[in-house]
Amino acid sequence: MPIRAAMKTALGEKNVRVLRRLKRRLSGQKPPSSPPPAPPKPTGLAAISGDLNKLALHFKTDKWGAHRYTQHYQRHLQHLKDDSFNLLEIGIGGYSRAGQGGASLRMWKAFFPNAQIFGMDIQDKSFVDEDRITTFVGDQSDPESLNAVADKIGELDVIIDDGSHRSPHVITTFATLFPRLKDGGIYAVEDTQSSYWPEWMGSEDLDARDTSMGLLKRLTDGLNYEEFVDENYEPTYTDRNIVAVHFYHNLVIIEKGKNAEGTNKRRALKERYAKS
Repeated sequence: MPIRAAMKTALGEKNVRVLRRLKRRLSGQKPPSSPPPAPPKPTGLAAISGDLNKLALHFKTDKWGAHRYTQHYQRHLQHLKDDSFNLLEIGIGGYSRAGQGGASLRMWKAFFPNAQIFGMDIQDKSFVDEDRITTFVGDQSDPESLNAVADKIGELDVIIDDGSHRSPHVITTFATLFPRLKDGGIYAVEDTQSSYWPEWMGSEDLDARDTSMGLLKRLTDGLNYEEFVDENYEPTYTDRNIVAVHFYHNLVIIEKGKNAEGTNKRRALKERYAKS
């Protein structure tokens, strides 16, 4: 382009800009401002802190991979994400091997930034202790030991049984600690496959009542105790204090709350209750 033509073009563009500024002043408009810079994207652990599956992989806990538990925990515990509460996990991992265990406790700590995370194991796992993670030595087959740990923690909002997986121990732990769980709390039992293995104190009998799955399956009847027609039936503590039981592959999640919605059985079964 010739120099003279280029100068005219530049002067024309300058005049257009001047006229635009003048119009904005006359109309009271403010000149457009630059958009604020985008916040930096989180990196490292912060980038995955909302995804339990990724956290499980990061901390190398078998709750995702060997099992598929964290997807269910995400669904049932997401509402507590930013709350301040107490979580107790029974079974810290690593057995008696020195310096091993604690992967899932670290995962819970990363997922729940305001929670206190507690672990109980029959082995000393105090090397896991750090800010917001506290471990205790305890025996889940002994109610006194379980209660002693619970006394030290105080209010229990979430309890996860990932201990021995032996049916008598699972049943003892549930009978001892479920009454201490707060209303609205969550109780989880992991690795229920052992309930079907005689070698792990389970039973091949699918109707066995003395296995962990025998106990857990009975809870579903208890949800509907108000519909029983046996007038002499006395509802149990779990009947009256469980509002939901969720069964997954090798994992059961129980929601605690007041179970007293009422029944329409007298209206539906008029002949049965005509004289009552």
